[in-house]
Amino acid sequence: MIALLLALGSSLAYGCADFLGGLGARRAHVLRTVMVAAPASLAVELLLWPVLGASFTTGALLWGAASGVASAAAFALLYRTLAIGPMNVLSPVTALVSAALPVGVGLCQGERLTPAGLIGLPLALVAVVLVSAGHGARSARVSRTALLLALGAGAAIALQLVCLHQAPADSGVAPLIMGRAVSSAVTLAAAGMLRRGLGAQRPAYVVSAAAGALDSVANLLFLLAARSGDLTVVAVTTALYPAGTVLLARGVLAERIHRGQLVGLGTAAVAVGLLALA
Repeated sequence: MIALLLALGSSLAYGCADFLGGLGARRAHVLRTVMVAAPASLAVELLLWPVLGASFTTGALLWGAASGVASAAAFALLYRTLAIGPMNVLSPVTALVSAALPVGVGLCQGERLTPAGLIGLPLALVAVVLVSAGHGARSARVSRTALLLALGAGAAIALQLVCLHQAPADSGVAPLIMGRAVSSAVTLAAAGMLRRGLGAQRPAYVVSAAAGALDSVANLLFLLAARSGDLTVVAVTTALYPAGTVLLARGVLAERIHRGQLVGLGTAAVAVGLLALA
């Protein structure tokens, strides 16, 4: 139950971070937004160091660095996908892959589910797809390149989560600090190389920094959840993060929640209840 609650908190924080990051990217180039969000995210994790501790062992450094590389790859693939294809179709693909691959890893490592979990897990995967799918998803056409990029983005997100799960349980926040340092370095280097194409607009500093801070909180809650529960349940629950984004878009921007998304929210509630019983 503790792991499930932590995973729900991680999902909510990821959803809020995505919402704020999206708002920031509307004002300036997305890399300008990340140039603010990444240092803010790293600062939060450094502040957590004295509170939660950090053991910079070889395992923590290696798995943390791997998660950082995966995070940077996920960012590049996801936003390239946004640029060339309809995200209302590709977002469910990305979210589903990011949930399904860690489930496979968990099952291969010997994790087992109760009957309630065996029902709740596929329901949660269905909810991920329904909640993240936008209006008109059925009629939109997707190129093979865009689909492959979406699959790659989902795999990269999944790899980031699996790497964090594999880090030593007694390493504290060391994997998060290492991962964020690596992903920030890669992202800032990319921004430096592409600086001429970033435009002159200033980023929304407060919104972008808040997105980065929430992303760090989400990573921390996922790490704690994965250390106290099964990766299969934690990963799928965390992948419900589009629900938070959808609800915030409704409350703040008055965006319409479509019928399929409402069904997805209801399905997610049922799935979480079943996973709690598991």
